[in-house]
Amino acid sequence: MDPSDNRKPNDICLELVLKVRIQNPKENDFIEIELKRQELSYQNLLKVSCCELGINPEQVEKIRKLPNTLLRKDNDIRRLQDSQEVELILMKNGSSGLTEYIPSLTERPCYNSKAAKMTY
Repeated sequence: MDPSDNRKPNDICLELVLKVRIQNPKENDFIEIELKRQELSYQNLLKVSCCELGINPEQVEKIRKLPNTLLRKDNDIRRLQDSQEVELILMKNGSSGLTEYIPSLTERPCYNSKAAKMTY
């Protein structure tokens, strides 16, 4: 267990940790998100992922469990296991440039400035 992790051991069992990213040929890094196991749903995954990635849920066309499985309903989300990789596929809209713009970390609504200043 990570000593910097402030959660109690029982809290870890209550959360599902997923690795999430936006489909982007230039950027392939994941972030980790936590979802409460009792609140596992497609809408909750979409909401938390978008908040953490700094995008609007309306921009998301599909959610894919890598390497090649589309997630479509709540039961699909409930079957996910810790550390599985999930990718958000954004809508392709030529005029809006939604797929071109990815906000920097400091522009994201869930950005943690204290974590960004930590040194290892």
